Amino acid sequence: MSVFQTTSGEETAVRNGWSAGPTGLGTSAARLTTRGREAGTSEPGGGKPFELPDFYMPYPARLNPHVDSARVHTRQWARDMEMLEGSGVWSSQDLENHDYALLCAYTHPDCDADELGLITDWYVWVFFFDDHFLEKYKRTRDREGGKAHLERLPLFMPPDGGPTPEPRNPVEAGLADLWARTIPAMSRDWRVRFREHTDHLLNESLWELANIDQNRVPNPVEYIEMRRRVGGAPWSACLVEHAVNAEVPALVAYSRPLRVLRDTFSDGVHLRNDLFSYQRETEQEGELNNGVLVLETFFECSTQEAADAVNDVLTSRLQQFEHTAATELLPLFADTGLDPEGCARVLAYAKGLQDWQAGGHEWHMRSSRYMNKDLDVGRPGALRGLGTSGLDLRTLLRRANSYTHVPQKVGPSLVPDIDIPFPLSLSPHLERAREDVMEWAGRMGMLHAQPGVPFSGVWNEGDLRDFDFPLCAAGLQPQAAPDELTLASCWLTWGTYGDDYYPVVFGRFRDLAGAKACNERLRLFMPVEDPQATPPAVNALERSLADLWARTAGPMAVEARHQFRATVDTMIDSWLWELDNQAQNHIPDPVDYVEMRRRTFGSELTISLSRLARWYHVPPEIYDTSPMRSLENAAMDVACLLNDLFSYQKEIEFEGDLHNANLVVGNFFGCDYPTAVRIVHDLLNARLRQFQRAANLELPVLYDDFDLDGEARALLDGYVLDLQNWLAGILNWHRNCRRYTESDLRRRYPDHP
Repeated sequence: MSVFQTTSGEETAVRNGWSAGPTGLGTSAARLTTRGREAGTSEPGGGKPFELPDFYMPYPARLNPHVDSARVHTRQWARDMEMLEGSGVWSSQDLENHDYALLCAYTHPDCDADELGLITDWYVWVFFFDDHFLEKYKRTRDREGGKAHLERLPLFMPPDGGPTPEPRNPVEAGLADLWARTIPAMSRDWRVRFREHTDHLLNESLWELANIDQNRVPNPVEYIEMRRRVGGAPWSACLVEHAVNAEVPALVAYSRPLRVLRDTFSDGVHLRNDLFSYQRETEQEGELNNGVLVLETFFECSTQEAADAVNDVLTSRLQQFEHTAATELLPLFADTGLDPEGCARVLAYAKGLQDWQAGGHEWHMRSSRYMNKDLDVGRPGALRGLGTSGLDLRTLLRRANSYTHVPQKVGPSLVPDIDIPFPLSLSPHLERAREDVMEWAGRMGMLHAQPGVPFSGVWNEGDLRDFDFPLCAAGLQPQAAPDELTLASCWLTWGTYGDDYYPVVFGRFRDLAGAKACNERLRLFMPVEDPQATPPAVNALERSLADLWARTAGPMAVEARHQFRATVDTMIDSWLWELDNQAQNHIPDPVDYVEMRRRTFGSELTISLSRLARWYHVPPEIYDTSPMRSLENAAMDVACLLNDLFSYQKEIEFEGDLHNANLVVGNFFGCDYPTAVRIVHDLLNARLRQFQRAANLELPVLYDDFDLDGEARALLDGYVLDLQNWLAGILNWHRNCRRYTESDLRRRYPDHP
């Protein structure tokens, strides 16, 4: 497999049957039907598994005029690094056939000859690394050797420069040479980011090796996530900064708009590669981890239908890139006070990513690695309307449909049978917590309107009793002491109060400036150095946060406070994202929705409290590993999708919201509500299986990789149990609270028609 091709996932899921709704657009998954894949039924002719679809590509491909000099330079460089004859991996002819200089000349059309030579050398190195790892460690199943090989590579990327060890193989020799040639032009911040992306790229190969014998196809969400880490596009995005001489300022490098630009760029690169490389990977390499195969398996559809659906997701990600660049960058510049030079650099970086997309597509049309026979490659952008297909009716309808939602009567939520296979335990202190929360919320001022704030009376005493957040906390933390359970219940109350408050107080009037000002005020009530040092509160939201922060962060170490505050910041900032979509009447892109939903639901905040309880005994880098991210993200997705199934009528009919997985799926796939429910339910079950797989198979390997002692292993096993309790408790709360049923909604919204 290529660095730009695949990642591992989970076991093949068995799909429930479902049929299409009446309003499907184009060839999306709404038209897929329940059936097994039959040999030979998906080949349209000529031995190809499918016909390549029309691609949305609004940017022209351009060729760097220094392509020939890059070919000459990189051929000599690869020979000097001993990557060719004698390496046991490549011959000179292999390098000529792959033509990475052409890839780089198309993806970096404006840089000079020296820069193009450097960039081409990096791509030669990364493809050589992948093929070298395949030959030396994957084919031989030598996990220990692969682990030792990967552990040495960071030694050749010192962030501050300086000496490196003597290289032992071409991979190390190439990395040492490239690092020394690359870092002088960039800041330490960029070096750290680039090294981080390089580490992810390399270390995912070890994760793949651990799972290579398990014969599993990932679910769509896991595939997108893991593909970014192993696929190499975030690494490519960092190199774009170097190539266009436009390093992204540290002030905005980790902001949501820059993250979305990088992620949508990555998804576009990877999904396009999956379409072109499907035949080679599945027929020649026996690869199971390809986006076409992922959807083919998930929906039990033909290969052609899966390819068309992958192309729909690819188009959606490119349009999300455009949407973010057009609507989020200028507000980011204003909010951060970024200087004109910094703004220009970000815009140049965004243009560099666009050039990469267009050039990468053109290279796929021409490279001998891919399924591109019979395509017209006489000129850039010649593939079946490439460059103009962004104007076709289907694309225009899909884009318009994301902005034309009209609130509608949908009837009671359709909630399928949800099986969370973990036992429910409830705290014996539940009744006390219920009374404590009622008293606390009343004292904080949550149960009446805020002075001078129209429509701010979002809850009354009856509402809060109906919502019964202590019931949720009692399932999440069944072993909590009485005060701990009350505190957890109050955090759930505060987070939900804010989530209900923002759409009514700010969303009703499209008051994004007011919401941002409110967020900035809330940050004042989470001081890190002195948890008590807060200004006077002016409303219930501030007053209750100040109280919770002092009680929660007070016992924490300073670094733990930083970590915890970041999760609260993430949640309140995600409320702004929802308000922004509401103001534009914009139904989110499915991938963007799933990833932001974890934040709007407050999942990261809740989970962080369990993490921090193990702060001193578990290496913090554990939580940035693929198995741990997979475990946590899968748990969060189960909880969020579960909530969306229960809350559909409340959000869509009674509140006019746009942020529900059933609506997002129905809009994207052009299917009716029952069909969307079946897709969401299938995805929930797939994410639940991924959680179990990560816990049962991946974490034990992770423990060994980090040589964790018995105490650390027991603490992480306890963390898994906490997440299991979290899922069981959330399901129990949704089934037994009075927040989502139609009768409760009509009582709470008496004026609703």
